[in-house]
Amino acid sequence: MATPLSTPSMPTSSTKNTQIETCDFLVIGSGLAGLAYALKVADQGRVLILSKSAAPATNTSMAQGGIAAVMSPDDSFESHARDTLTAGAGLCHEDVVKAVVHAAPQRIEDLLKWGVHFDVKDQKGASLDLTREGGHSHRRILHVQDHTGLEIHEYLLALALGHPNIEIKEFHFAIDLILDRDYKPFSVHPPRCVGAHAFDRKNQTVVDIFARFTMLATGGAGKIYNYTSNWSGATGDGIAMAYRAGARVANLEFMQFHPTVLYHPSARNSLITEAVRGEGGELINASGEAFAKKQHPLGALAPRDIVARIIDAEMKRTGAECVYLDISHKPADFIRERFPVNYAKCLEYGIDMTKQPIPVVPAAHFLCGGVITDLNGCTDIAGLLAAGETACTGLHGANRLASNSLLECLVFSHNAAQFTLQHLTEFAPPQFTTSTFALNGKTTGQSNEDEMIVISHVWDEIRRLMWNYVGIVRSNRRLERASTRLRNILHEVADYYGHLTLHPDIIELRNLALVADLSVRCALARKESRGIHYNIDYPQSDDNDIRDTIIPPRGFNT
Repeated sequence: MATPLSTPSMPTSSTKNTQIETCDFLVIGSGLAGLAYALKVADQGRVLILSKSAAPATNTSMAQGGIAAVMSPDDSFESHARDTLTAGAGLCHEDVVKAVVHAAPQRIEDLLKWGVHFDVKDQKGASLDLTREGGHSHRRILHVQDHTGLEIHEYLLALALGHPNIEIKEFHFAIDLILDRDYKPFSVHPPRCVGAHAFDRKNQTVVDIFARFTMLATGGAGKIYNYTSNWSGATGDGIAMAYRAGARVANLEFMQFHPTVLYHPSARNSLITEAVRGEGGELINASGEAFAKKQHPLGALAPRDIVARIIDAEMKRTGAECVYLDISHKPADFIRERFPVNYAKCLEYGIDMTKQPIPVVPAAHFLCGGVITDLNGCTDIAGLLAAGETACTGLHGANRLASNSLLECLVFSHNAAQFTLQHLTEFAPPQFTTSTFALNGKTTGQSNEDEMIVISHVWDEIRRLMWNYVGIVRSNRRLERASTRLRNILHEVADYYGHLTLHPDIIELRNLALVADLSVRCALARKESRGIHYNIDYPQSDDNDIRDTIIPPRGFNT
């Protein structure tokens, strides 16, 4: 076992506004990818996990459907890989897809060892109750009713909280990564990530955290859109930080829109799990017509990008504000037992899904692009890892297959843990007793409540702009308008960040604006329609030019 670099009794205060901490592994994000990585490495060193809110608040906790893995003799790795490649519309990296689907049963075993109990077919528990979701040719989705992510997260979080080498710092916002070139400006070696600056919301201080390895597991960026199934903290923080540090990002034009989010004036982020369609739920319009069947052979079980566009087209054709998902033909007891969370949520808004159709609309759900990594979760920057929705691994291509997201978290966090443990003794973080970085003293900027109101308006403007101009169906003109406005917003945000007191809203807005801009840049660069990305000016796919949309960091050549 490697000797931890420090004990939980650190930090030492270096200035009035800045503290110093050191650890072996810094994990930014408390979702499945971050927790799984932490648990895999914790026996070999000290782990600090930063959670910008309470630790249970993650997209993982909101994942309803389940996790895909070949667990039945009727299924095969080849079938799972083929379904993934088909959904990815030609852009998946086949070697990555094969590696992930083959590793899936082992990662399920990890969850079982950690105490997760998936639904079984009978009381004897002889076999898992596998369900089917859109794009899958077999029933291969392990689940815990309709709250799989929440169940998994609760088990892993409890293990992390009980581990003597893991400390979770809640309400700590990561601001920017720290590179060794920040204090070795004349080094001839490629830069290495040695930690991150963080903002302690409760104490209103900056914490400089140094680590041998830093894992970005901040989740996606659904909050760049006005309507999303994501939790409120999904503002693309890890992607923005990595890009500012010099890492490449890719495929940000591929924001998957989940076809069925509950439509109600008071409902926000209320996803209706895809498993409802997998268990026989049908998409109908206000006239009761099953319109999806007319547009695709798989109907409501077509891949998500297709279903989202079918719903979008139907709403535009009829002028309706929503469509409906109807599973009321199934026995009421089955619905209540299989979908307790969705059933309770619908009842909360006066909708009994055992008796009536559920009003639904598409909403931003999952980002298939992100920080470019290899199979070990390594980014362009030494010492910096990324896993989960923050990363662009090559698994999802132009459209994620349902329930491959939790699987991706597990596989890449495992691979990253194996890699870091193999290289742990090669690196040690710098040891400081005083902070010498630009963020030192940042909290002494101006405080202006009126400006904070304006920041809230800018936040809303970005989200409306992305929804209207960079939504399910796009055009060159809409994208150019979005790009022009976002360039101006980026200048405004830079001024806010440079002159106002650090505040979570400013930190998130800075990241939100950057990821929105990068997403538009990716969308403009793709001169075709593929998977989730549909541009009416390029309605066909160009199979002669299948490639990832890679955005190099500023100052780098393509």
